[in-house]
Amino acid sequence: MSVFKGAAVAIVTPMYEDGQVNYEKFAEIIEEQIAGETDAIVVCGTTGEASTLTHEEHLECIRFTVEKVAKRVPVIAGTGSNCTETAIYLSTEAEKYGADAILVVSPYYNKATQKGLKEHFVAIAESVKVPVILYNVPGRTGCNILPETVMKIAAEAKNVVAIKEASGNISQVAKLASLAKGSIDIYSGNDDQIIPIMSLGGLGVISVLSNVAPKQTHDMVMEYLNGNTAKALELQLDAIDLIDSLFCEVNPIPVKVAMNIMGKEVGPLRRPLCDMEPQNKARLEKSLKDYGLI
Repeated sequence: MSVFKGAAVAIVTPMYEDGQVNYEKFAEIIEEQIAGETDAIVVCGTTGEASTLTHEEHLECIRFTVEKVAKRVPVIAGTGSNCTETAIYLSTEAEKYGADAILVVSPYYNKATQKGLKEHFVAIAESVKVPVILYNVPGRTGCNILPETVMKIAAEAKNVVAIKEASGNISQVAKLASLAKGSIDIYSGNDDQIIPIMSLGGLGVISVLSNVAPKQTHDMVMEYLNGNTAKALELQLDAIDLIDSLFCEVNPIPVKVAMNIMGKEVGPLRRPLCDMEPQNKARLEKSLKDYGLI
């Protein structure tokens, strides 16, 4: 059974001006997401600035999200690390807190071999009983999980059930879909490729866009799943300008700025991330206006 079908939000981590996590605001945006029909919540992913959270903050954000969501939608905890033992620690703790699944990014900086990737992911998966979603984002990690490696991992670790594919390489996704034949779920990790990846059998998206447009992103996926492919494509293309603006600087800089422009007051970013360049901020504001969000 799939962890989810639809649009999962890769939720931001709201912060006070001093950089501490703002749990009051976190609760508010979780409620807004659920009201906007988001299909799952991914906490402590790239968009949640997990790389600059302490282990204590990371785990508290997971615990808090699980408690606030209260099983209304699946909670998927980002628990990846470039250290296998750290990823195992975060994953086992997330499972204890009640996360419905974990999202595990390929180890960054180390640039593991395909053999090393298999051993890394299998070790993490075998440490937990919850479903595991692999996360392939070579543009950020310097490491690409090849389709053949995905299949080897899934064959050895039965709770590896899905992959978030953010390589941007549609040919690679097609190869994976051909090898998997439905045995592993595929989610788009890029908001500008939701419908292209769904056309190859994908079940939805783990989305940055959903932070500012949860209902629109949910509807895009559901229109496709319900067979209304022309409408789904229209919604995808209507969102392209905003999506481009949300990625005109490294994620999650633009999406956090966008939410602040929208009055959601999610606070600053943690260094080394910083505020946007003025011309990019102006572009983002125009895209939000054109899309009808402000």
